[in-house]
Amino acid sequence: MWSSARFLLLVSAALAALGHDEYDHGVQMPLDYVKFPYQAVYPGDNEVTADSVFSGITTFAKLPWVKCLGKDKTETFDIAFIGAPFDTGTSYRPGARFGPAGIRAGSRRLTLYGGYNVPLEVNPFLSGLKIVDCGDIPVTPYDNHFAIQQIESGHKELLTRKAFSSLGNDSATGRALTPISADGVNHPRVITLGGDHTIVLPILRSINSVYGAISVIHFDSHLDTWKPQVFGGAPSSQAAINHGTYFYWASQEGLIKNGSSIASISCSDNSLSFFFLICHELHGAIRTTLSGPADYANDDASGFQRIEAREIDTIGTDGIIKKIRETVGDRPVYLSIDIDSIDPAFAPATGTPETGGWSTRELRTILRGLDGLHIVSADIVEVAPAYDTNAELTTMAAADVLYEVLSVMAKTPLGKVKA
Repeated sequence: MWSSARFLLLVSAALAALGHDEYDHGVQMPLDYVKFPYQAVYPGDNEVTADSVFSGITTFAKLPWVKCLGKDKTETFDIAFIGAPFDTGTSYRPGARFGPAGIRAGSRRLTLYGGYNVPLEVNPFLSGLKIVDCGDIPVTPYDNHFAIQQIESGHKELLTRKAFSSLGNDSATGRALTPISADGVNHPRVITLGGDHTIVLPILRSINSVYGAISVIHFDSHLDTWKPQVFGGAPSSQAAINHGTYFYWASQEGLIKNGSSIASISCSDNSLSFFFLICHELHGAIRTTLSGPADYANDDASGFQRIEAREIDTIGTDGIIKKIRETVGDRPVYLSIDIDSIDPAFAPATGTPETGGWSTRELRTILRGLDGLHIVSADIVEVAPAYDTNAELTTMAAADVLYEVLSVMAKTPLGKVKA
C-alpha cells in the first residue's frame, strides 16, 4: 500500500518530467528528429525506385500526413492537400463524398519511379517545398448550409497561414520577390479533393479573404453558372446553392474578377475591350446541353469566356492553351477541375458524365501549358469512385491531373518583382 506522500511525490516527478520533455523538444531538437511518425521518402535522380508503394497509410502520393485541423493546427507548409467529402449538392449521381479517398488510392503509384515530371522538367516532391496531406475537412452529410460553412472555415484555416518557405528571388532578375496576395503575406497553396462542385463556392469565399476577387480557370463539361430559378428551381434558399449554380453565386458575391459588374454584356465581344470589360474567367471542355440560349447569356453576365470541348478538333491543345493564357494573363488564378471534363471513356466515375470530352492526355497537356501562371489554389471534383472500373481509371486520372497541377505550382512561386 502506497502512502499519500509517496503518491504525491511520484505525481510531481511525472509532471516535472512531462514539462521537461515538452521544453526539450522545442529547444533541443536532435538533428535526425522526425516529428511525424510516417515520412515519405522519394528517390532522386539515379536512386532506387519501384520500392514498396503499398506501405503506410494512404495519403496523396505518399505525402506526410499532418493533422492540420487538429493537433498540428500551427504547422506551416507550402502546399497542402485537403479533402472535402461533400456530395449533397449534386443533381444526378451521388457518391463524390468518397472522392478524396478514391483519389488518394489512385495516387499511390505517382512516385513509383520517383516523381520526376519529364515534360515540365521538375520533380515537385523534391523541389524544396514542404508538401503535406492534411486529411479531410469534417463535413456533415445532414445540413448543406452548415457543411458549406465547415468547408469554408476548414479551407481558410489552411490558406491564411504563412507559407513554410520564403519566396526567394526572381530567377530572371535576381531581385527579391514580394507576395501577390492582397494582404502582403506569403500564403501556402491548398489543393482540394472533392466532393461535388458545390464546394467551390465556400473555397472562393476563403480565397477572397486573402486574394480578393480572383480570376478562374474552370475545366468542366457544364457551365455551372445557371440561375437557381432554372437549375433546380430554387424551392428554398439552401437548395438554390448546388453544383450547377455555385459560380452564379460567386459572381453575385463579387468573388470572381468580373462577376456581375459586367451586367449582361457578352465577354466574347472584343469590341467592348476599350471599356475594360475584358473577362478574366474561362470555362474549358464545355459540351453540355442547355435549357436554351439564355443559359449562355447568363454565363456571359457571370463573367466567363468559353472554350467548347469540340474546339480541340480545330485549334488543338496549343490553341486552347493560348486562349487560356490570353484570358487570365499574369493575374492570380484559381483552378477548378471537374473530372467530367475528361470523356467518360477515360473517366467514367463522375456525377454527371457527358460524352465527347477530352482525353486524359489532352487535359494533362493543357494543364502543362499553364506553366508559369500564378495558380494560388486548385481543386478536382465530382470523382465518384462507386461508378469506376475495377482498374480505377477515374481515380488514377484524377491523381495524374493533380500531379500536373502540383508540378506547375512547384515551378512558379506566388511572388512578383516590385515595379
